[in-house]
Amino acid sequence: MGDTDPTGPVMDRDEVDRALARLGAEHEAVETSLLALQDHAGRRLLEGARLTGRTEERWAVTEASITLLWTYFDAYTGALRTAREIRARRRWSSREDLVELTELLRGECVTVAGSATSTAAANAPTLHGRPGNRLSERYSLATLVERMNELYASSLDMVVAADAVWSALPARIDLLAAELRRTRRLAHPVGVRPGEHPAGDDLERITHSLTALREQVVSDPLAFWKPAEGSSAPGGGRPDTTVYDREARALEEVRREIDAVLAVRQDSEKRIVRLRDVLSRADRTLAEARTARGEVLAKIAATEVPVVSGPPTVLQEQLATAAEYRRNAQWHRLSPLLESLEQKAEDELERARESLTAVTAPLAIRAELRGRLDAYRAKVARHGLAEDAVLIERYERARRMLWSAPCDLRVAREAVLRYQHAAAELLGTAPRVPGQGTPEEGERPGA
Repeated sequence: MGDTDPTGPVMDRDEVDRALARLGAEHEAVETSLLALQDHAGRRLLEGARLTGRTEERWAVTEASITLLWTYFDAYTGALRTAREIRARRRWSSREDLVELTELLRGECVTVAGSATSTAAANAPTLHGRPGNRLSERYSLATLVERMNELYASSLDMVVAADAVWSALPARIDLLAAELRRTRRLAHPVGVRPGEHPAGDDLERITHSLTALREQVVSDPLAFWKPAEGSSAPGGGRPDTTVYDREARALEEVRREIDAVLAVRQDSEKRIVRLRDVLSRADRTLAEARTARGEVLAKIAATEVPVVSGPPTVLQEQLATAAEYRRNAQWHRLSPLLESLEQKAEDELERARESLTAVTAPLAIRAELRGRLDAYRAKVARHGLAEDAVLIERYERARRMLWSAPCDLRVAREAVLRYQHAAAELLGTAPRVPGQGTPEEGERPGA
């Protein structure tokens, strides 16, 4: 829509013709815009919708503005038609005609009856602070065009904003609601229900929130419109999807939770079987450690043997609880319990192995001493010194200590070292016992 020229002196024929051509072009532009607004899908939806809130208030103003727009346009059309008729009286307009045309084209000669605008003026904004309850209003064509531009921009802004929200949000809400229904169908069979699982409560809340959101979007779309900052163009802005985005993220969290529950349901039996196996191995290892401790106490003297604790009953109880959860399809409780049990079971198996190693350490030391004694005897035999009386005496003494029960590891180690030193003296080599001196030097090897 355009603007007319300001008022001035009496116009000549050329000025009148140019003004009429310009006003005719403006008339066509205004008519095209009004018809487009009349046929706008958003306007038709607003007319048929049951509106509430901010949208209801603004539509009342906009509807009045559109009515007033057509009233102004009709007055504008009538004035333009009158001006064309005056210009068409003669090929060369008289001064009286030019004066009349100047007044018509530049002066406030367009009258809009108060009866025609009284209803619209009750809601529509008035021009330049003029009261809206006059019997009639007089405008110049330029002012009338300016007024129509203002009313058209505000009306189009409201219609475009409502249509943009309706075009964007309801369809997205419907898609999210369909995804919500699919998620609920997956959730219920695995025990994700309201009151039984936090994710079930979330699904219930999201369902109510989406239902309320759609109802509000349909009845009050302007409540979900964010105008663009610094923009004066009609419809400048975007739909506000804050609530929708929040519920979409919440549904995604629930879907991930359900996927985790489904994964637990799928492999829970294997995990429970594996847990039983790990705990059984830990029990067997501890039983072996207890048996070995008795053997060590019987065969090794002067040695402290650590006490072997029994299997923890709490893990077996928790394993029984996990099996109960699985039977009752309480997957949301089973998942964290299995994760905790798997770590505890591995820790228990490691503890059992460490107990067995600690308990059997004296037997390992005895075995190492036996092996060392036999290795030196074989070495002496290769050099033809096996019949040496000192070596025979020291070997037999060390052997009696190592093969008798209970075995004193400290004394047995000293006996083995004496045999090694005697063998080394005969062979002309130093005994290769890292970190140990000769018994004669007063060093006492530890067990």
